[in-house]
Amino acid sequence: MGLIKKFFIGIGTGLSYIQNHFKAMLFVLILVLIFGSLEEDKLSTPNLAIIKLEGEILNVDEILENIEKAQKETHIKGVLLHVDSPGGALAPSIELSLAIKRLAEQKPVVAYAAGSMTSGSYYASIWANHIIANPGAFIGSIGVLFQAPNVSELAKKLGISEQIITAGEYKQMGTFTREWTDKERGALKELINDAYGLFVSDVANARGLDASKPNEFANAKVFIAHKALNVKLIDEIGSLNEAKAKVVELAGVQNASWEKPDKVDKWMKKLEGSSKLPIFDLMGYLK
Repeated sequence: MGLIKKFFIGIGTGLSYIQNHFKAMLFVLILVLIFGSLEEDKLSTPNLAIIKLEGEILNVDEILENIEKAQKETHIKGVLLHVDSPGGALAPSIELSLAIKRLAEQKPVVAYAAGSMTSGSYYASIWANHIIANPGAFIGSIGVLFQAPNVSELAKKLGISEQIITAGEYKQMGTFTREWTDKERGALKELINDAYGLFVSDVANARGLDASKPNEFANAKVFIAHKALNVKLIDEIGSLNEAKAKVVELAGVQNASWEKPDKVDKWMKKLEGSSKLPIFDLMGYLK
């Protein structure tokens, strides 16, 4: 019994030490990662970069910063835009598209459709110098959508009514508390058509397509990769390795060296993404 008691006391002491000194241990680990990455950086300077466009397109500040960074850094000779996104809001998608266009005017950009390159994410990719898609990737969905619920019947059942004062004939356009008037529907349709026309025009200009024949490539249809190739929305079907090889080819670098994500950032993201580390579970249980 004495031996078992000592064993559990030893475990408790160890966990107590970790709990009391966790921040210091974390700090030391971060320092090791930082100086370790610095030592690696001394060995080779990267000449190629990967920029990832993933998830819904809403706030694009971080990816815009990455694009601008790749544009300014003279040692970066080519960029792979790694895309897996269903799209998102129109304005930020256009912002990304214009940023990629500026980048592609200075150094080669290859866009790789890893999963979905649809709607806004396709818009963002159109000015890349070359577009390659995974054989199973979804491409296209060139269209614009506006929708809002009509909760008027629910409001009646709940006894909710609204009081509104407006100035301007179309100020309530798009409201979800009542049926839209024909005039409002007409104005919304005009707005969506204008946005769609901009989308089609930019895709046609970037990809060398006929803007007068949008039904061939821009009827909001989603194409699998080989059909997207048939309608010239992409340039090639291939793997991630082939996309990287294309960047190397267009950049004309002799010794390709890809920029690696910061080890500390990568580790911290993993830490944030995990629901709980086992040691946290133990600490929480033993308190």
